[in-house]
Amino acid sequence: MNLVAHNKEAWDNQVKSKNKWTLPVDSATIELAKRGEVRLLLTPTIPTPMEWINPIRGKKVLCLASGGGQQGPLFAAMGADVTVFDNSPEQLKQDEFVMKREGLSISLVQGDMRDLSHFESETFDLIFHPVSNVFVDQVNIVWKEAYRVLKKGGVLLSGCANPILFIFDFDLWDKTKEMKVSYKIPYSDIDQLPSEQLAEKIKKLEPLEFGHSLDQLIGGQIAAGFAITGFYEDHSGWGDLLDPYIPSFFASRAVK
Repeated sequence: MNLVAHNKEAWDNQVKSKNKWTLPVDSATIELAKRGEVRLLLTPTIPTPMEWINPIRGKKVLCLASGGGQQGPLFAAMGADVTVFDNSPEQLKQDEFVMKREGLSISLVQGDMRDLSHFESETFDLIFHPVSNVFVDQVNIVWKEAYRVLKKGGVLLSGCANPILFIFDFDLWDKTKEMKVSYKIPYSDIDQLPSEQLAEKIKKLEPLEFGHSLDQLIGGQIAAGFAITGFYEDHSGWGDLLDPYIPSFFASRAVK
């Protein structure tokens, strides 16, 4: 199947369903960002440390697979030169909506996060990449492309899902609250989900997901040439089955 085409349509559908990660920020939040009072999320609940970001005014920022009218407009309000790159046209429309409402300047580009050929090498000072690489099968390509388009000394900020999330049978959990280990890492909806469940996800236009190993998520950044200079973990914030036991998301700061 065409994974990029399916997940594009699926995330367009998430916008229509008002998924929390598709809801544009309001004007009050933009005004606070103009004063430097901003809450940028790489993971579900913990704000990104501002020392990972500042100084940002005048810097070229790529919000990678980060549409939805949230992070991009906040960076623009702080004075950055912002490009939002996302696979979903409807997600990009959310950024366009905030841009026009607030009189901001943002470049909007639609495409697959594994292919940044639209951009010249060493273009950006900062890449902001919240949890979204769960929707592509080859995360190491994302790291290599991010490294290429960053300037020397540039920073990649990434949010990732802990692979432990993908070893459990969530369908069984939803029905019985039984926690059963059923899948292996690296995980793929396409390759490991029972055929009837996969067919149902496709029919409902739900995004297809992939659980990458820690070797791919962290080791892959290092292999691409990055030095990891910051790290923290986070919970889901929505009562995920693992929340009582272990943080299921993490963020990293990496320097080219």
